[in-house]
Amino acid sequence: MTAFWGELIGTAILITLGAGVCAGVNLKKTLSNGSGWIVITFGWGFAVAIAAYAVGKFSGAHLNPALTIALAFTGNLPWSQVPIYIIGQVIGAFVGSVVVYLQYLPHWRVTDDPGTKLGTFATGPAIPYTFANLISEIIGTFILVLGILAIGANKFTDGLNPLVIGFLIVSIGLSLGGTTGYAINPARDFGPRLAHALLPIPGKGKSNWGYAWIPIVGPILGGSLGGLFYKAAFLGKTTTALWYVIGASLVILAVSYFASVKPQDLPDFKKVSA
Repeated sequence: MTAFWGELIGTAILITLGAGVCAGVNLKKTLSNGSGWIVITFGWGFAVAIAAYAVGKFSGAHLNPALTIALAFTGNLPWSQVPIYIIGQVIGAFVGSVVVYLQYLPHWRVTDDPGTKLGTFATGPAIPYTFANLISEIIGTFILVLGILAIGANKFTDGLNPLVIGFLIVSIGLSLGGTTGYAINPARDFGPRLAHALLPIPGKGKSNWGYAWIPIVGPILGGSLGGLFYKAAFLGKTTTALWYVIGASLVILAVSYFASVKPQDLPDFKKVSA
């Protein structure tokens, strides 16, 4: 199996199980409806672990463009391989979303809320505030990449690493995921959002493309910072790329801050609905 097919199949498994747990918890009349955030975070953690077990020996199981780019920055992957990995990841995420759509086929019609249906596929903020939402995705992905590199530097019993990384995902979800749904993976959000836009889901509403850039740009910045920080702080190898990424991050954050609608400027939804 080539790296392309490894990333495609692995990401499809990841989204099938990850978006699948979101569907099970949120869609009406499932046996797992309403089981909560802890179930979702563990579902995603196990999804990452199982996908990594499936394709790790073929592609390294990146399953995430932010991780792929971070590993290219740290010298663990040739830049020429980056497009191949990312294309496989995005296609795999779309395929996994189609599988989830088919798995829960009768439940879309009995679920009334369009936001719930979109939330099964793509992420969204608890409080829409571009600047803070972007920070959340940067921090979450920074911890993800830093954690993966730190785990890889330790010796475990053979075959245990994917499971430990799965628990890293659970930890990020429990501690940091409540703000934006912790995409921490551009393919995880873009592929399913595209599937939501294209699939014939009854009463689905809009796909919120205006937010879609945040779970792409935030994870890429955070993952790149995480990889370059690990290389500088843990390995003592500081490169100019670190300063370029820091600079780009600060510029993008500054623009998002001044362009954002601040929470205090948002309407009081309780008063509006009263």
